[in-house]
Order: sequence, then structure tokens, then C-alpha cells
Amino acid sequence: MQTNLAPEYINTADGQAAEAILRKCVHCGFCTATCPTYQLLGNELDGPRGRIYLMKQVLEGQTPTRETQLHLDRCLTCRNCESTCPSGVNYGQLVDIGRKLVDAKVARPLVEKTIRWALKEGLTSPLFAPAMAMGQFVRPLLPATLKNKVPAKQAVGQLPSQKHQRKVLMLEGCVQPSMSPNINSATRRVLDAAGIETLLASKAGCCGAVKFHLNDQEGGKAQMRANIDAWWPLIESAGIEAIVMNASGCGVTVKEYGHLLHDDPQYAAKAKCVSDLTKDLSELLPDLVGSLKSKVNVKKAQTVTFHPPCTLQHGQQLRGGVEKHLGELGFNINTAGCESHLCCGSAGTYSVLQADLAYQLRDRKLGHLKAMHPDVIVSANIGCITHLQSGTDTPVKHWVELLDESLTNR
Repeated sequence: MQTNLAPEYINTADGQAAEAILRKCVHCGFCTATCPTYQLLGNELDGPRGRIYLMKQVLEGQTPTRETQLHLDRCLTCRNCESTCPSGVNYGQLVDIGRKLVDAKVARPLVEKTIRWALKEGLTSPLFAPAMAMGQFVRPLLPATLKNKVPAKQAVGQLPSQKHQRKVLMLEGCVQPSMSPNINSATRRVLDAAGIETLLASKAGCCGAVKFHLNDQEGGKAQMRANIDAWWPLIESAGIEAIVMNASGCGVTVKEYGHLLHDDPQYAAKAKCVSDLTKDLSELLPDLVGSLKSKVNVKKAQTVTFHPPCTLQHGQQLRGGVEKHLGELGFNINTAGCESHLCCGSAGTYSVLQADLAYQLRDRKLGHLKAMHPDVIVSANIGCITHLQSGTDTPVKHWVELLDESLTNR
């Protein structure tokens, strides 16, 4: 795609990065076929190709409007288009730049601005845990719209105390310890059963994705630097073999620290090291199968349907691993026969900011999942799990919880 950047963007890092991405686009339109919002709305401007044209116009000097902002807001950043694109257009990076440039020129209504501020500050705040605990206490009294965002309180099993020679770091996350703490404890028990000790850095917090994708990019980068500072002593001294992510949304972000902080002279090298060490929990499965096979007792009659999050299959380009390796451990696991590549509508804060579209996508996804007649639905990201569970009575959990439940010595 030929571009002619406006003078205000020619010599900027954002302008140069965006131009390099835009020049890869060949207008083929393959991306529209796999874009969830285009499937729902049928509007060219609510598909990747249309949004690319809008961002190109802004970069070439056209004044963005509230409508421009709305079409960019409707993007889930699921990155399905990246999996489809034959030209390798890095759409995710481009839309981050586009939203930043548009928001700098288009003022948001006060109510919308307040909601976005509350999300980026509230979800990553130490006050989130007591607020969630209070919400769970009064959950039966909550209206459906709020109850959907407040999962029932979980029981958390005993944590392992055994030391092992093999060690990994794990990011607990910002909302997961309060909303679904058993995911982290199950991860630690499963890794312990495989002879791997899980270390935690107490000062590590949000991966930075919430603020970054709500266009507080500097706030998100500050959280990234704080995590690097928290992890670095253990990286240098503890002999860890990986930084493990059991929320694929966090994983895709931490794997991009090297890119996002590449121009920071103090953190660039450390950020690249952190990204190189980061692995989604599913990437450890090939190594875990041998260690766990004799320790797993699977309910043979149980049918498990796996929903692969967009951040796993498109953001991290990890496909098929969970299904394959859980199958090797004896689980009867499958994926939906239709549209398993499409987003469930969770997409971080999207289910709050674009609730109508998010619930349409959720119900469409659950229709395909229920067609598999599962006893349980599993996924790999806290957002997807909470969002899907709000629309079904079928249990929805993280696949590592399923594996943990099957351990004979738990």
C-alpha cells in the first residue's frame, strides 16, 4: 500500500512504524472473512481492511472524527486477521498506533472517558481484590449485568511446599488471583507434580495490557518496567528456565516487552531477555506429559471441549498443543467444529466497553461449543473463562484446573 505521511508524522517513531506496516498491505480482503465484527456488522469500516484505510487517512493528514474513533474502538484486537493475512501485516501494532493518534485528536464524551479511566485504574489497583470479595459476597443480589463480571468464589487447594532443582517464575496477574485464584494454585500443583518449583515475585503485578490497550500506553509501559524490576533478581540468581504465563492475554503482552520497550535504553536488553524467557503454560506440556502420565487418573466418560483464546492462537500463534498433549494424557478433548478461530467477545475490557457486540459473540461461540455436548468447557485465559461462564451452566475452567483435578496425589 502506497503511503504519503503527513509532515507531523514523517519523523516520528509511530509514523515510521505505521508506514512500514501499511506498506505490507495489498488490499486483498482475506482479513474481512475472519474478522468477528465484520461478521456481525457487515460494514467494511468494521473490518481490518477498512480500519487500515481509516488509519492511513489519519497518517496522511486527514482529520479523524468520532466515527473514526468508534470503528477503531469496535476492533477486538483479536488478531485473527494476522493469522489470515498472506502479507504478514502486523495489524495489532498498527491499531495500537492508530488509536493513540486518533485519541490525541478526538475528545471522548465524559461518561465514556470516566468508564475507561475506572477500568484501567480499577482493574490494576490493590483495591480490586477487596472489591471483588465484596462483590462475591453479595453476588446473589446483583443484577445480571454485574453478576456476569463477578464469578462465584472459588475454593483453593493446598499449595505445594516441596523444593525442586528445576524452577520457573510465574506471573499471578492483576485480576486472576481475586476472580479465579485456583488457576494459579492448580498451576503450581501441576508443575510440582512434574518436578518443577514455581517462584513468585511479590512486586510483579499487571502485565501492562489493560492500560496499554486503553491508550494509557505510558502507564502500561511503567507496569512492564516494574515487572522486569521485580523479576530481574530471580532471573539473575535463581536459575529459572522460563517465565510461565497461565493467562494467554498476559503471555502475548509479556512476549512483546522486547518490542514495546525497544527504544528504552535502560530496559531494552532486559525486556528482550524477559520476552525470550516467557512461555505460555501450554508450551511446557510436551515436557510435562512424560512426568505426569503415571500420576493422572482421567474420567474416561467426560467430554471436554477446548476454546482456544485469540491471544493464544492468533497473538502467540500457538495452536493444537493443548488438545494434543491433554489427549496424550488420556483426556477426551476436542474443539468446536465451527468457527473455533473466532473471538468469544471477551477481549480484555471489550465486554464492558462494547457489551452488545461482546454478548452476541459470546452466544455465537457458546452455540458452537454446546454443539459438541461437552461436560466441561476449558480455555486458557481468565477473560474468556469468565465471559463464557456468564452465558452457560456448563462448567468453564482453565485446562490446568482440569489436569490438576486428575492428579492422583493432590
